Amino acid sequence: MPDWINHLSDEDLAFIKRFVLASGSLKEIARQYNVTYPTVRLRLDKLIQKIQLCEEPEPDPYIQLIKCQMLDGRLSADTAKLLIHAYKAVQKEETKK
Repeated sequence: MPDWINHLSDEDLAFIKRFVLASGSLKEIARQYNVTYPTVRLRLDKLIQKIQLCEEPEPDPYIQLIKCQMLDGRLSADTAKLLIHAYKAVQKEETKK
């Protein structure tokens, strides 16, 4: 299995399954979820971003985790940036020692 699948939630995987079974019809997915087309489009866009992020070669698993948490909506973009910046500063200090 590709590594990016491990970063998806059960809800993400269920969405992908429905999307495939609906032959990629966002209109059909919107009907199934009883939401508007723009809502489904936004969900798909976020899922695409998440997969792309997980595909990027990020050598540090901690930074990768923070980015995935942000895309899942568990962290705000500002909080993610703050955590990554602080983590890199600590790493830099440890490298100097």
